[in-house]
Amino acid sequence: MSNQTNKRDSQNVSKKVKDTAGAVFHSVHKGLEATENAAMNAVDATTDTINNLTNNDEQ
Repeated sequence: MSNQTNKRDSQNVSKKVKDTAGAVFHSVHKGLEATENAAMNAVDATTDTINNLTNNDEQ
């Protein structure tokens, strides 16, 4: 193989690795956002329940 072919193959491998890593990071980020949203919804529901049980509607 020529040096030019080796360089092009290396660049293709590098691009594929970067694309895959980007996709993984994006998926992890979306998962973290979903977890955060679920946690915040749980906090809001707990707050509402406590307010209802204590008849404290001040928010």
